[in-house]
Amino acid sequence: MPAPENRFKARLKAGDRLIGLWSCLADHYASDILGTAGFDWIVVDGEHAPNDIRSIRDQVMALAPYETEAVVRIPAGETWMVKQVLDTGAQTVLVPMVESKEQAEDLVRACQYPPHGLRGVGAAPARASRYGQITDYVATADAQICLLVQVESRAGIAALDDILTVEGVDGVFIGPADLSTDMGFQGRSTAPEVQEVILGALARIAAAGKAPGILSTDDAVTEIYRDAGAQFLAVGIDVLMLARAARAAAAKWKG
Repeated sequence: MPAPENRFKARLKAGDRLIGLWSCLADHYASDILGTAGFDWIVVDGEHAPNDIRSIRDQVMALAPYETEAVVRIPAGETWMVKQVLDTGAQTVLVPMVESKEQAEDLVRACQYPPHGLRGVGAAPARASRYGQITDYVATADAQICLLVQVESRAGIAALDDILTVEGVDGVFIGPADLSTDMGFQGRSTAPEVQEVILGALARIAAAGKAPGILSTDDAVTEIYRDAGAQFLAVGIDVLMLARAARAAAAKWKG
């Protein structure tokens, strides 16, 4: 029995636009609720949310019955972090702050089993192999892993064309908040200078045959990124959605 098909990866290759949501609530119950919403993908955020490997595993499990793909963002591009996340059964990994071709190549190796990569071969007791039920997991897993790298600094933008030559990188996500701050605009990602860099990067990614991705919580800006060709596009963050809805209800009824 082979590893299950990564539908997210297959749809990116087919050229589909995939609409996603960022999840920072760090709770499997919330993920179960979000799974009913119909998003194509949901980021389980291990960088800026209070997640650990157990809570990540539980959220990956909670999303499994739905058509929504779990995209796990790890805190940093460390091989051991990639290994742990893949063993939970996640098939799509998002890595922040990639700034060189060499970093991207290292991440590709972290996602693959030997002889091509460095992923530790401990599949039998892992959820990824259904605890040994997927007998051909090690032989077939590499082809189903989707690696997304984040370019979100001036150094990353400068190295973008080199990063785009790396086979095994499926998509490149532009991080507007970090990029704009690194450019001196303190999170003002809608500044014209920042937008010029972002839109140029999205075009370069697509031209290289990779999937361009980005996050926006402003509908008007989201439309700009959509029209610019963002293929995996996150349109909100669960924590902000909850906070806004709660504050609006309180203001309405207390007012």
